[in-house]
Amino acid sequence: MGRAFVHVILGGGVAAGYAALEFARRGGYSRGELCIISEETVAPYERPALSKGYLLPEGAARLPGFHTCVGANDELLTAKWYKENGIELVLGTKVITADVRMKTLLTATGETISYKNLIIATGARALKLEEFGISGSDASNICYLRNLDDADKLVNVMKSCPGGNAVVIGGGYIGMECAAALVTNRIKVTMVFPESHCMARLFTPKIAEYYENYYTSKGVTFVKGTVLTSFEKDSTGKVTSVILKDGKHLPADMVVVGIGIRASTGLFEGQLLMEQGGIKVNGQMLTSDGSVYAVGDVAAFPIKLFDGVIRRLEHVDSARRTARHAVAAILEPSKTKDIDYLPFFYSRVFTLSWQFYGNNTGEVVHFGDFTNSSPRFGAYWVDKSWIRGAFLEGGSREEYEAISNVVRRKAKVINIAELEKQGLMFAIQESQKDLPDGGLALGEKPTYVWHATAGVIAAASIAAFGYWYGRKRRRW
Repeated sequence: MGRAFVHVILGGGVAAGYAALEFARRGGYSRGELCIISEETVAPYERPALSKGYLLPEGAARLPGFHTCVGANDELLTAKWYKENGIELVLGTKVITADVRMKTLLTATGETISYKNLIIATGARALKLEEFGISGSDASNICYLRNLDDADKLVNVMKSCPGGNAVVIGGGYIGMECAAALVTNRIKVTMVFPESHCMARLFTPKIAEYYENYYTSKGVTFVKGTVLTSFEKDSTGKVTSVILKDGKHLPADMVVVGIGIRASTGLFEGQLLMEQGGIKVNGQMLTSDGSVYAVGDVAAFPIKLFDGVIRRLEHVDSARRTARHAVAAILEPSKTKDIDYLPFFYSRVFTLSWQFYGNNTGEVVHFGDFTNSSPRFGAYWVDKSWIRGAFLEGGSREEYEAISNVVRRKAKVINIAELEKQGLMFAIQESQKDLPDGGLALGEKPTYVWHATAGVIAAASIAAFGYWYGRKRRRW
């Protein structure tokens, strides 16, 4: 028993939806030649909605409102859309083995699905406490957040303990965004993480201090520099307190765990080249096998901005763009250049909103007002006199465009003190100048105005989610 397709997209997350739309727009298949295989029972959706709009106490986002590709201010791809466009959705289906040489996938039901081209969009899974030697995370009031089922459980647990205590394990994206949502639901929150400050992989101590102070003003308590070791539970198996390494007990009506993710590469280990914890691809998103592509969280690809260094980027923007690029490479290989991706990350919590571009390496130069309740501050990362990365909180669309421009164009910095003095104005002025070979320098005269697209797309991506919860943001 089996089926054959020309193109198979394995995985039903963000990247799958964006790849499907790119196929449809390019007309790269006939009806019945393209399928998406997903373990989930619904069509691909925008995962950022789960830690934002889905958890709101009022006017919460629900499907079909956040199917792809609304996160990029594009079409809403419901199951009906896939049917109308001749794309087969193979949902609720787990692939248990893959044979790259034979170009086949075997499902848990015993069906063999063959392909000519395969796009691996399996994404990543949430790391479990058991992987760190801590048992008991199957308790009914311990929550993770990676898919729709996780989000539904989290919502139900929140509703079961109004005004209660939540312990959030982890100080990264999921921890920060879930903590904000829990506070919005009038739950008391304690965040626990081993690092010295939140978002340690990206934030500087100065940037982190602002957000931690803001969260504290909302009632969040931070417990830093320690880890969870075990739980106390009641007779029903529910967690009643979290026990830390230093012996401290934290009361808990619920626990949210956000301790990172791991790329879902298992089906292809030993068959494809791996790097950076993911599947290694070239600038066309092509793996070491000529008929297999990888996109999104699972793909480790060369970043031109970093001189071709291989990176695996765990963010929705990368998933969207790499998916589209892979489809272009499949359908028009001779016309598709190597991907030239500007690493981009963003988040929104409470009334705050930040964007980051590039790489956070080098000397940090902070700028702006870190004291205002409606802040606008940021930082540049400067390495060997070039801007390598830029962060901005509270910017306008034009200001986010400006910081993306100077990073992509590797703006040259002649004087660090002058850069600190100019702050955001440096990016605004430099983004309007020509790009001489070797970059931009403070004080050089522009020859024409250069318009970047990265910031515009980023802003549109953020604005898109506002359609279902923008009016609620003022309540955060």
